[in-house]
Amino acid sequence: MSGNGKPSEDSPDRAGDSESPTDEQWAEFVRQSETGAAGAPKEPSARARMVTERLRALDEDTARARGGGRSWGGKSKPAEPWQPEGWRTGPAWQERDGRARKRRRLLGVLGMAVVVAALVVAMRPSLLTDHLPGGGDPASAGSLPAETAPPTAAPADGPVGDRPTRAQPFRGSPAVRWADGAKGIEIPEAKAAGGMSRSEVEQALRATRQLLVAANLDPATLRGEKPDEALNLLDPLQKGERERLERSLTEPGEDQDPLMLFSRFDPAEARLVGDVVKTRGRMTFEAGPAGSVEVHADYTFVYPLVKPGGDEVARTIVRRKLTTALHDPERFVATRGKLSVVSSEQNFGNTSCEVNDGFLHPTFPSDSASPPRGDDVDPYDRSEWQPNGSCGTVTRT
Repeated sequence: MSGNGKPSEDSPDRAGDSESPTDEQWAEFVRQSETGAAGAPKEPSARARMVTERLRALDEDTARARGGGRSWGGKSKPAEPWQPEGWRTGPAWQERDGRARKRRRLLGVLGMAVVVAALVVAMRPSLLTDHLPGGGDPASAGSLPAETAPPTAAPADGPVGDRPTRAQPFRGSPAVRWADGAKGIEIPEAKAAGGMSRSEVEQALRATRQLLVAANLDPATLRGEKPDEALNLLDPLQKGERERLERSLTEPGEDQDPLMLFSRFDPAEARLVGDVVKTRGRMTFEAGPAGSVEVHADYTFVYPLVKPGGDEVARTIVRRKLTTALHDPERFVATRGKLSVVSSEQNFGNTSCEVNDGFLHPTFPSDSASPPRGDDVDPYDRSEWQPNGSCGTVTRT
C-alpha cells in the first residue's frame, strides 16, 4: 500500500482476502465449463482487480477518517460506506415518492370535485348565474358595445322562465346587457356643419344629451315632479314650445301630454326599483338650414318598477325619437346656446293607452289581464318603429 493509503498497481493482495485458486483447481473449473457444468468462475482481469483494490483502499481511508472500527458497546461498529456528497439515500427517495403519491391523490380528489361542480352547474345554471352582475343572466357578464347603426333585427330573448326580482330587476330582459342610465347616451365626434363651428356642434350634442338625461333619467322627473332642468335647456324664444310644455305639466290631456317629452310615473301607483334605468340608442347630427345644426337622437329606456310596498316587478319600455336644433342667433330669432325642439316621437311598452293624465301606467303580472288590443309589438325591437297613436299588445317586457 502506498503512503497515501491507496494500493499501488504492483502491490500484492491484502491480507485477509480470499486466496487465488490453485492451478489444479483452475484446471478443474475449465474442464467443467467445457463440459457444460454451471458455476465456473471467470478470472477477473488485471484492470478489474486494480479498480477493486482502489475502491477497497478508499473505503478504508474513509473509515479511518471517521473513526470507524472503534469499539461500541463491546461490538465493532462497521465502517460506513463512502458516498459522494449530496447522494440521496433510500429513505429520502421513498419520502419524495410518498409526497408525489400524496399530490397525485390530492389532484385526483380536486379533479373529481371540479367534474362534479361542472355537472351541477350544467344541470342548474342559475346556481352560478344568479351571482353575476346585471340581473343573473349569463349574458350580462359584459355590456353590449355602443349602437353605431340602426339594428336589423330584434334582440334575442332572455332565459325562459327568468322573472325579474327586486335584487335583479332586469333578469330575463335583453336590457340586462344594455348600459346603465346616462352611460348609454354617447355623443359622436363633433365636426363643423351648417355654418356652425366644431365647438358649436359639440355644444348642440352635449345639450341634447343633457335634455335626454333630465327628461328620462332624472329621479325627480320620474317621480312626476316638474322637470325644471330639462325645461331650462330649451330656447324660450321658440314660439309656443316652452308654453305648451309648461301647460301640459299642469293641465295634461290627450292634446297636450307631457309624455311627449318626459317619462313620468305616479308615485302612488309605481316606483322605480333601485336607481338604474337601462339605456340603448344612438345620436347623429347634420347641417340644418344655414346657420344651424340638427341633432337626431333615438333611444330606448327600460324602467323597472314596483307598486308601493310591493315586491312584484314590472318593466315599462319607452323609445324616443327626438330632433333638436341649435341656431345662430345672428341669423335666427334664437337664444345663444339654447335648444329648439324640431320633432318628438315616442313608443311606449306596458302602459295604459286610454289614460291621458301625464303619467305612464304599467301593468303588473298579478293584475287582471286586459283583453288583447291591436297588433303584437316587441318593445325591445329597435329595427322597427311603431306609428304614433297605435296601441298594441307587447310580446315581452
